[in-house]
Amino acid sequence: MDPARTERLCKALAEKAQAAFGRIDAVVSPAVGAIIPGYETARHLGARAMFVEREKGEFQLRRGFEIKQGERVLMVEDVVTTGLSSRECFDAIRGHPGELVGAACLIDRSGGKADIGAKLVSLASVSAPAYPADQLPPELAALPAIKPGSRGLAA
Repeated sequence: MDPARTERLCKALAEKAQAAFGRIDAVVSPAVGAIIPGYETARHLGARAMFVEREKGEFQLRRGFEIKQGERVLMVEDVVTTGLSSRECFDAIRGHPGELVGAACLIDRSGGKADIGAKLVSLASVSAPAYPADQLPPELAALPAIKPGSRGLAA
């Protein structure tokens, strides 16, 4: 919603990723929420930007996107919570030539606890508690459930 702020955040993320991983040739992000942060981060890295999207329930590179032999690939997310989307994105990337060097995100909501299967750098890290649906504290159970995110878009 705020292109100027997004540009500043993604420039900072690009600088942090480059310091952690060195040269990056391509950025791959999971659709839908990470497409813009991935694109902006790639722009600041001077890298190509691509995204994966679900096809038959699994992330795939589509739309003519390809990872070339020898390319150093960074996966960029907007927010990491459990790491599930990151791991699924990695699976799609690893099915192509190139080297997956790591991941970067704007916000790590796991406080560094999410096991994504690769090194992760973030601009901010917070620890947000997660509860099983049947063990919500009473004050949270009284609130209406809202499911954010794009996981259910294809359903």
